[in-house]
Amino acid sequence: MHSLGNLEETILLLVLAMDEDAYGFSVSEAYREHMGKTISISAVHTVLARLEKKGLIRSELGGATSERGGRRKRIFTVTGTGETALAEIKASRQKLWSRIPRLS
Repeated sequence: MHSLGNLEETILLLVLAMDEDAYGFSVSEAYREHMGKTISISAVHTVLARLEKKGLIRSELGGATSERGGRRKRIFTVTGTGETALAEIKASRQKLWSRIPRLS
C-alpha cells in the first residue's frame, strides 16, 4: 500500500473525479470548491509531481490554446496503481469507521 499524506490523497481523488480535465489550475479550483480552502497552484504542482513520481498519476501535454497564449496544458490522469491505492485507503478507513458504531 502506498503511503499518502492527506493533501496527496485529496489531490489524487480530485484528479480521478475530474477525469481528463485535471491540470494545475483546474485542480486548485476544484480543491477550493470542494474543500472550502485555497491552495496555491505551485503547491498543487508539487503534489502532482510527487504523485507522478510514485506512479499514481501520469501526465501528457494537451493541445495549445489561444486563451493560454499558445501554451499547452499538462493534463493529469490517475493510473491503475493510483486507483488501487485509493481503493485500499477507502477500504481501510471504512473498516476503522465500522469499529466505531456511534460515529459510523
